[in-house]
Order: sequence, then C-alpha cells, then structure tokens
Amino acid sequence: MAKTALELQKQHLAELIQAIQRCSYFLHASSEKLDWPLGADLLAAKKKDVGLFEILAAINERFAKLQDTLAAAMRHASLLAGEPSDNFLKVLSFYEKMGVIESLEVWQLCRATRNLAAHDYETDYFEIAEHFNSLYELSPTLYRTAGRFVVYCRDTLAIEANANDFSLDFSAIADI
Repeated sequence: MAKTALELQKQHLAELIQAIQRCSYFLHASSEKLDWPLGADLLAAKKKDVGLFEILAAINERFAKLQDTLAAAMRHASLLAGEPSDNFLKVLSFYEKMGVIESLEVWQLCRATRNLAAHDYETDYFEIAEHFNSLYELSPTLYRTAGRFVVYCRDTLAIEANANDFSLDFSAIADI
C-alpha cells in the first residue's frame, strides 16, 4: 500500500532528524582531534600541514551542514505542527517560544560566524584561529539546540530518527 502524503512528510522529518544526529556526531568527532583553543602561532607554524587544515575544513563544513540541516528540519516540523513557516524568522520565533533555540540572536550569531568562512578567504592566522575558536565555542549551542529539537519532535510530533545508528552518541553530545 502506498504511503500517504502525511506519512511521506513524517518520514522526511525522521530522515532529517537522523541527518542532524549524524552531522552532530561528525562535527564533534572532528573537533575532538584538536587541542582548543587554537592559536595563530600554531596555525602559522603548521601552515602546510594538510592534515590540520583538512580537519579545520571538515569542522567548517560540518558546522554549516548541521545548522543548515537543523534549519530545514525546523521548517519541516513547523509545517507538520501547523505553525507558520512561510518566513524563517517566524519559524525561529516559534522555536524560541518552545525553548528549542536559546534566542534569535544566538541562532543568528551561529549563522553569521559560519557565513564568515564561506565568504571570506582570510590569510591572517590570528583571524583564522579566532574563526575556528568561535565555531568550537558555538558548537555546544548547536548540539543543545539539536537535542532540544529532537526531543520536541519526539514528544510533540511522535517522530524520531529512522535509524538509531547515531542516537546514543548524539544523546551524549547533545546532553539529552
């Protein structure tokens, strides 16, 4: 029997939740490979260390991917909950009221920090270190937001990840 449109929408959200868990797991794993905070002197001394800069590139990509996936899932869950989702600020306001995000400002800070790397090709090692230290400091905020969102979906919409491959690790990372 074919799935209904609603069942397909719920399945899509379950897949997004699984993607959030996976993104969190890999961002956390990449971050664990480095000693924080990073210093400009270290980055300058290791400016040709491909392994180090591959880890940094992974952190940059995974932070962005986590926030993007979380945003897509929040919008999708809003639709399923019957909440306005035509404007993402309305979505964020809803999740702020629900206690999923700390505040609009914190979400926007994460977004602005992640966007700096996407559009700025910095060569000053102090600025590079500051950027990655900021991502590292903001990552727990995204993990907690993701955790609260997953709990919201479970408790309010009765939707959880399709598979539990990352669920236990995610619960520890997101502190839920």
